[in-house]
Amino acid sequence: MDARSHQPVSTQRVFQERFEGKTALVTGGASGMGRAQALRLAAEGARVAILDRNKSGAEEVAHEIAALGATACPVPVDLSDVDAVESALDTAKASLGPAQLLFNNAGIVLVKPYVECTEDDFDRLMAVNVKSTFMVTRRVIPQMIAEGGGAIVLMSSVSSMRGFALEALYGVSKAAVQAMMMNIAVEYREDNIRCNAVCPAFVRTPHGLNEIKDFQALGFDWSDDDLAATQLRICEPEEVADVALFLASDDARFVNGEAVVVDNGWLAKA
Repeated sequence: MDARSHQPVSTQRVFQERFEGKTALVTGGASGMGRAQALRLAAEGARVAILDRNKSGAEEVAHEIAALGATACPVPVDLSDVDAVESALDTAKASLGPAQLLFNNAGIVLVKPYVECTEDDFDRLMAVNVKSTFMVTRRVIPQMIAEGGGAIVLMSSVSSMRGFALEALYGVSKAAVQAMMMNIAVEYREDNIRCNAVCPAFVRTPHGLNEIKDFQALGFDWSDDDLAATQLRICEPEEVADVALFLASDDARFVNGEAVVVDNGWLAKA
């Protein structure tokens, strides 16, 4: 294997101010990719609402953002609860103003043999991964229209594009998110609203590391050597955040309805 794949990954960069004066909503912002996005948005001038069921985690990220001299609002919410979502979005708007940016990261994964999956498993994944995305985007789009436009970035997965053993329901839910993204992009482009998706492979987050452990528990090993054979190394959350922020920025002003894979060539090689 190329020795370069073992080199440490730098997640340091010089920040611009691409989002100065804008309000961003980040679901799943208390940890992982959502946290990385929230911190980078704040560093680039945005006011950030952190929507997550992990109250203490959301508050911790808000404190980190405050330490940067930026503004953040932690909003604890169960995103699978319709009424809770409505209330949370009202709170975010009252605190930070209408949203011009939405980053939807909230989601769960299930690693389980297909024939052992239950109706409850299906309902839970669809509620958290798909229904919550629908509920949040449905409420935020009118805010963006009133503001003259906006950008939405939904978190999908490489599992939406290929078949993977033990992840059928997860793949179904992320494929639904991708379909939602394309339809939003087409329906609201004349309102100056863009919608794109990011499709990462394995990422070094609590979610991603637990996914690897679940595979290993069922006899599917994902050691460093296995990762080296697919994506060379595990992806860092900041690397996903960089792509998400690009898609939300004016640098990507003519990019709409796209699913951007972040896997270091895994699917291309396959």
